[in-house]
Amino acid sequence: QVQLAESGGGSVETGGSLTLSCVASGVVRATDCMAWFRQNQGKEREWVATICPGGYRRYYADSLKGRVTISLDRFKNMASLQMESLEPEDTAMYYCAARWSGSHQYFDPTGYTYWGQGTQVVVSS
Repeated sequence: QVQLAESGGGSVETGGSLTLSCVASGVVRATDCMAWFRQNQGKEREWVATICPGGYRRYYADSLKGRVTISLDRFKNMASLQMESLEPEDTAMYYCAARWSGSHQYFDPTGYTYWGQGTQVVVSS
């Protein structure tokens, strides 16, 4: 069992930056991938980024590539999402996910077993 806890959300102005953190506890496998998703009211959950062991492979949504950076500290079991040049459209609940099954695409939320409760990001215009 894995528990995920996000932190780092808050309110920023357009163009600002935030760094979100996700700490995993429990049985964490070295081969587990971790990812960030987001969801705003009235919209479906949107994939943001994924990082996997074995060369620390990183994948980003095309709409966010260049503005976000995902990183993983295996020693601390922590995944971080650095965001910059934030826009009002980035306002959402950001969720951390873990354990990509391998039988799903890295951007598919159904491929992740564990989820955090989310951390709110608000970008004002």
